[in-house]
Amino acid sequence: MMNRTTKVAVLGLGTMGQGMVHSALRAGIPTVVWNRDPGVARPFAERGAEVSSTPAAAVREADVAITMVTDATAVMSIAGDLGMLEALPSGAVWAQMSTIGVEATERIDSMVKAQRPDVTFIDAPVSGSKVPAEEGRLTIFASGPEAARPKVEPVFSAIGNRTVWIGPVGTGSRMKLVNNTLLAFGAEGVANSMALAHRLGLDSHCVLEAFENGPLVSPWAAGKFRRIENDDYSPEFPLRLALKDLHLALEHGGPERFAALASLAQEWEQIVEQGAGDEDVTVVTSFLER
Repeated sequence: MMNRTTKVAVLGLGTMGQGMVHSALRAGIPTVVWNRDPGVARPFAERGAEVSSTPAAAVREADVAITMVTDATAVMSIAGDLGMLEALPSGAVWAQMSTIGVEATERIDSMVKAQRPDVTFIDAPVSGSKVPAEEGRLTIFASGPEAARPKVEPVFSAIGNRTVWIGPVGTGSRMKLVNNTLLAFGAEGVANSMALAHRLGLDSHCVLEAFENGPLVSPWAAGKFRRIENDDYSPEFPLRLALKDLHLALEHGGPERFAALASLAQEWEQIVEQGAGDEDVTVVTSFLER
């Protein structure tokens, strides 16, 4: 049975953070939210969340604090400049679920150990996009001390349908880079095949019919094909964030060794520079067709 007394604070209400809050509230977990733009946080009060004006106030009584923001700079700003780390109660768990790379994760872990040894830091990025986040179907790549598992389990069970405990802090972030590399090539494969089909005079419905229930197309890819058919490039996973993750992967893999990944990043950079960074990764299709 879920421990109903567990209280979670979610800091960062982008697409993923909002989905996590919906799932936590649906599970009956007392939830506090904060967002840099307070206008985004305010509507959650009507859904049962407590809205805080600062990260420090948000975590002051939290058992588990989740950071879900764009990058390492934002995480460090929340933890340091805005006082989150100092305000965490003794015994609390900080679950850092943003995708910020290995080096930044290990740097933050060292900071927590030095400044707040009474707080447990968990590295727990997620696999999934808008709809899985809203439905509590994320996969969580959790890494960190075993002792933190009982405290985070009620929260992780609410926001995800699968938690994979991998090892010490940093291994979760490593796995996330591997996950998003596979995702990037999958998205590029969908975009290239559909753009080529159109160039060959085949319409989208014909392609979907040919691939339906076949061995080459996963449910995720099928969903992307359907969105392209409907010219729906609204962001499930914005291209600029996917590109950020490619750069993090290339920092470790090396662009010379992983030439295909580097080439993919260059293509996406050009598309982002043309103003499509906030569209879904499938927007690559429309640029290939031009």
